Amino acid sequence: MATGGRQRFRDICEFRSTGDLMLVTPYFHDFWTETLDTWVAQGAPPEIRQSRFRGEYFHLDHLRMLREVNLGMFMDKVVDVHGAPYVYGIPPIVPQYDTTTLEEDDEHVVIVNAGGQKLRASKRHPEKMPMYLDFPVKDRATWEEYRKRLDPATPERWPADWSAYAQRINSKDEPVMLNVGGLFGFIREWMGTERVLYLVYDDPVLFEDMMEHMTCLQEEVVKRVLADIRVDCAMYWEDMCFKTGPLISPKMFKRFMVPRYKRVTELLHKAGVTSIFVDSDGNLSALIPLWLEAGVNGFWPLECAAGNDAVALRKQYGKDIILAGNMDKRAFLKGEDVLRAEVMAKAPFLLQSGGYFPSLDHLVPPDVPFTMYRLFLNLLREAAGLERISW
Repeated sequence: MATGGRQRFRDICEFRSTGDLMLVTPYFHDFWTETLDTWVAQGAPPEIRQSRFRGEYFHLDHLRMLREVNLGMFMDKVVDVHGAPYVYGIPPIVPQYDTTTLEEDDEHVVIVNAGGQKLRASKRHPEKMPMYLDFPVKDRATWEEYRKRLDPATPERWPADWSAYAQRINSKDEPVMLNVGGLFGFIREWMGTERVLYLVYDDPVLFEDMMEHMTCLQEEVVKRVLADIRVDCAMYWEDMCFKTGPLISPKMFKRFMVPRYKRVTELLHKAGVTSIFVDSDGNLSALIPLWLEAGVNGFWPLECAAGNDAVALRKQYGKDIILAGNMDKRAFLKGEDVLRAEVMAKAPFLLQSGGYFPSLDHLVPPDVPFTMYRLFLNLLREAAGLERISW
């Protein structure tokens, strides 16, 4: 009898199943909106823009994120910029800010988004990273106002009919992910990178107060979710590393973050949730031992340009870590032979070792050709000993 999706996911995470190819969507296999539009122009079926069709077409395995519980970071906010979508995510604030247009010229529009961030977006390319001009939290006074939006008991943070929602989620045979938010990552969203890096030195008490408030929110929401819903994995969002290392020192990470992670991961572990991921760009090598100490054992996207090497990490940490991603997006632009070499250098070993979910080392960008993404999936299937997909 075939193993169901939930159990199959857990078996891979817990190293009970080796050699299994599970292509998880959304999150590990996800796409920029512009990518899908570009692929349609390249000959893909127009229905490729629809997630259900896309999953069936590419033979992807669906993961159910609890988006209706407002605790994580989801790329689900959209602003129309000159007829094209600016898509973004915000921290879990309730209520959100009113989206307002402040200025506009032929090339750009300046807006305040639902997260209270002031930014300048390109009219020609609104999907690209905007220029951030200001942030809602600047000091103790603005933090005291902002923190009112982080109340775990706010009704709008939860689905209206919680009992029916929990029953519906529990009835599905697909892995369920609880997005538990972030610590440094959210403060960066509240204040901006430069301001938060100064804050660590200038006012560590305020920095710690922000992390403590976020941890309390996480604890309360996680406890309620775990009481009623069977969760298979959790995901933090941090984005706290750059190309060569973390934005704060490992010493600061251990002081401010590890104890607060542990308070949440211990709740998850007690409920049988042992697969706890973190989504952070950049080079993770200096922080991986500390995340493991804190109870976080899964890592995505493992960007290759930042020096992350999933094969080396597996050899170093063995079954202590779950790996996802690490297929170099740059290889998709260099021809079929380069892409084959990239996949075959990693996928056979990592799949056979278990605890691995292959994907690109971030969302699929629009410069990845449709034909190359299809080739990528068939190369993964070849590495796993599966039949090719005939489109």
